[in-house]
Amino acid sequence: MKLVAIVGTNSNRSTNRKLLKFMQKHFSDKADIEVLEIKQLPAFNEPEDEQAPAEVQAFSEKILAADGVIISTPEYDHTIPAPLASALEWIAYTSRALINKPTMIVGASLGLLGTSRAQAHLRQILDAPELKARVMPGTEFFLGHSEQVLDDECHLNNPEKVAETRRTFFRVS
Repeated sequence: MKLVAIVGTNSNRSTNRKLLKFMQKHFSDKADIEVLEIKQLPAFNEPEDEQAPAEVQAFSEKILAADGVIISTPEYDHTIPAPLASALEWIAYTSRALINKPTMIVGASLGLLGTSRAQAHLRQILDAPELKARVMPGTEFFLGHSEQVLDDECHLNNPEKVAETRRTFFRVS
Protein backbone atom coordinates (compact mmCIF):
# COMPACT_ATOMS: atom_id res chain seq x y z
CA MET A 1 0.00 0.00 0.00
CA LYS A 2 1.35 3.43 -1.00
CA LEU A 3 0.46 6.34 1.32
CA VAL A 4 1.46 9.97 1.40
CA ALA A 5 1.71 11.69 4.75
CA ILE A 6 1.29 15.47 4.68
CA VAL A 7 3.10 17.56 7.29
CA GLY A 8 0.39 20.15 7.92
CA THR A 9 2.71 23.01 8.84
CA ASN A 10 5.73 24.87 7.54
CA SER A 11 7.38 24.91 10.98
CA ASN A 12 10.85 23.37 11.08
CA ARG A 13 10.32 22.38 14.72
CA SER A 14 6.98 20.64 14.31
CA THR A 15 6.35 17.47 16.24
CA ASN A 16 3.81 16.61 13.52
CA ARG A 17 6.72 15.88 11.18
CA LYS A 18 8.24 13.65 13.88
CA LEU A 19 4.91 11.87 14.32
CA LEU A 20 4.68 11.13 10.59
CA LYS A 21 8.30 9.95 10.46
CA PHE A 22 7.55 7.67 13.41
CA MET A 23 4.57 6.26 11.50
CA GLN A 24 6.68 5.91 8.35
CA LYS A 25 9.21 3.75 10.21
CA HIS A 26 6.80 1.93 12.52
CA PHE A 27 4.45 0.83 9.72
CA SER A 28 7.07 0.22 7.01
CA ASP A 29 6.11 -3.47 6.91
CA LYS A 30 2.48 -2.54 6.14
CA ALA A 31 2.80 0.50 3.85
CA ASP A 32 5.23 2.60 1.88
CA ILE A 33 4.68 6.03 3.45
CA GLU A 34 6.15 9.10 1.75
CA VAL A 35 6.26 12.19 3.96
CA LEU A 36 5.27 15.31 1.99
CA GLU A 37 6.10 18.85 3.05
CA ILE A 38 3.94 21.90 2.32
CA LYS A 39 6.76 24.40 2.96
CA GLN A 40 7.58 24.78 -0.72
CA LEU A 41 3.99 25.48 -1.79
CA PRO A 42 3.10 29.11 -2.49
CA ALA A 43 0.21 30.73 -0.67
CA PHE A 44 -3.02 30.11 -2.55
CA ASN A 45 -3.78 32.78 -5.12
CA GLU A 46 -6.37 31.89 -7.73
CA PRO A 47 -4.42 31.90 -11.01
CA GLU A 48 -5.99 33.62 -13.99
CA ASP A 49 -5.05 30.75 -16.31
CA GLU A 50 -6.42 28.16 -13.83
CA GLN A 51 -3.04 26.39 -13.83
CA ALA A 52 -1.36 25.44 -10.59
CA PRO A 53 2.31 26.30 -10.07
CA ALA A 54 4.74 23.44 -10.73
CA GLU A 55 5.24 22.79 -7.00
CA VAL A 56 1.50 22.36 -6.50
CA GLN A 57 1.21 20.10 -9.55
CA ALA A 58 4.01 17.84 -8.25
CA PHE A 59 2.40 17.75 -4.80
CA SER A 60 -1.00 16.85 -6.30
CA GLU A 61 0.48 14.14 -8.52
CA LYS A 62 1.92 12.38 -5.46
CA ILE A 63 -1.49 12.45 -3.80
CA LEU A 64 -3.20 11.15 -6.94
CA ALA A 65 -0.69 8.26 -7.18
CA ALA A 66 -1.19 7.22 -3.55
CA ASP A 67 -3.69 4.69 -2.23
CA GLY A 68 -4.41 6.92 0.75
CA VAL A 69 -3.39 10.03 2.66
CA ILE A 70 -2.42 10.82 6.24
CA ILE A 71 -2.64 14.47 7.25
CA SER A 72 -0.92 15.55 10.45
CA THR A 73 -2.00 18.95 11.70
CA PRO A 74 -0.95 21.10 14.60
CA GLU A 75 -3.53 23.35 16.22
CA TYR A 76 -3.19 27.13 16.16
CA ASP A 77 -6.03 29.17 17.65
CA HIS A 78 -8.40 26.16 17.55
CA THR A 79 -7.87 25.52 13.84
CA ILE A 80 -5.40 24.28 11.22
CA PRO A 81 -2.39 26.38 10.18
CA ALA A 82 -2.76 28.76 7.24
CA PRO A 83 -0.17 26.90 5.09
CA LEU A 84 -2.25 23.70 5.35
CA ALA A 85 -5.43 25.58 4.45
CA SER A 86 -3.59 27.07 1.48
CA ALA A 87 -2.37 23.64 0.30
CA LEU A 88 -5.92 22.29 0.50
CA GLU A 89 -7.24 25.32 -1.40
CA TRP A 90 -4.76 24.64 -4.21
CA ILE A 91 -5.91 21.02 -4.38
CA ALA A 92 -9.59 22.01 -4.33
CA TYR A 93 -9.11 24.61 -7.06
CA THR A 94 -6.89 22.56 -9.37
CA SER A 95 -6.36 18.78 -9.25
CA ARG A 96 -9.07 17.78 -6.75
CA ALA A 97 -6.65 14.99 -5.83
CA LEU A 98 -8.37 14.16 -2.55
CA ILE A 99 -11.80 13.29 -3.94
CA ASN A 100 -12.74 9.84 -2.59
CA LYS A 101 -9.17 9.33 -1.34
CA PRO A 102 -9.07 7.37 1.94
CA THR A 103 -7.73 9.86 4.49
CA MET A 104 -6.55 9.60 8.07
CA ILE A 105 -6.21 12.68 10.29
CA VAL A 106 -3.59 12.79 13.04
CA GLY A 107 -2.04 15.56 15.05
CA ALA A 108 0.57 16.35 17.65
CA SER A 109 0.65 19.34 19.96
CA LEU A 110 2.53 20.62 22.95
CA GLY A 111 -0.73 20.99 24.89
CA LEU A 112 -2.93 18.39 26.52
CA LEU A 113 -5.72 18.10 23.92
CA GLY A 114 -3.52 17.06 21.00
CA THR A 115 -5.16 19.04 18.14
CA SER A 116 -8.73 17.85 18.73
CA ARG A 117 -10.33 21.12 17.57
CA ALA A 118 -8.05 21.49 14.55
CA GLN A 119 -8.85 17.92 13.52
CA ALA A 120 -12.59 18.57 13.79
CA HIS A 121 -12.18 21.66 11.60
CA LEU A 122 -9.99 19.76 9.13
CA ARG A 123 -12.67 17.07 8.86
CA GLN A 124 -15.20 19.78 7.90
CA ILE A 125 -12.82 21.25 5.32
CA LEU A 126 -12.14 17.84 3.77
CA ASP A 127 -15.89 17.38 3.32
CA ALA A 128 -16.07 20.36 0.93
CA PRO A 129 -17.39 19.38 -2.53
CA GLU A 130 -14.07 20.18 -4.23
CA LEU A 131 -12.10 18.04 -1.76
CA LYS A 132 -14.52 15.27 -0.67
CA ALA A 133 -11.80 13.18 0.93
CA ARG A 134 -13.04 9.91 2.35
CA VAL A 135 -12.06 10.53 5.96
CA MET A 136 -12.05 7.15 7.59
CA PRO A 137 -14.27 7.00 10.71
CA GLY A 138 -12.51 6.34 13.98
CA THR A 139 -9.05 7.06 12.60
CA GLU A 140 -8.27 10.26 14.45
CA PHE A 141 -5.12 10.20 16.53
CA PHE A 142 -4.42 12.94 19.07
CA LEU A 143 -0.96 13.26 20.61
CA GLY A 144 -0.77 15.76 23.43
CA HIS A 145 2.46 16.82 25.15
CA SER A 146 4.24 15.71 21.97
CA GLU A 147 7.61 17.27 22.82
CA GLN A 148 7.80 15.01 25.84
CA VAL A 149 7.06 11.74 24.01
CA LEU A 150 8.62 12.24 20.53
CA ASP A 151 12.40 12.37 20.54
CA ASP A 152 14.82 13.77 17.94
CA GLU A 153 15.07 10.36 16.25
CA CYS A 154 11.28 10.30 15.82
CA HIS A 155 10.66 7.57 18.38
CA LEU A 156 7.34 7.67 20.19
CA ASN A 157 8.28 6.95 23.80
CA ASN A 158 4.84 6.17 25.15
CA PRO A 159 3.74 2.51 24.83
CA GLU A 160 0.03 3.36 25.15
CA LYS A 161 0.26 5.89 22.32
CA VAL A 162 2.25 3.46 20.17
CA ALA A 163 -0.53 0.88 20.64
CA GLU A 164 -3.14 3.53 19.83
CA THR A 165 -1.37 4.47 16.57
CA ARG A 166 -1.33 0.80 15.62
CA ARG A 167 -5.07 0.36 16.28
CA THR A 168 -5.88 3.57 14.43
CA PHE A 169 -3.59 2.82 11.49
CA PHE A 170 -5.01 -0.65 10.95
CA ARG A 171 -8.49 0.83 10.53
CA VAL A 172 -7.15 2.63 7.46
CA SER A 173 -4.96 -0.09 5.96
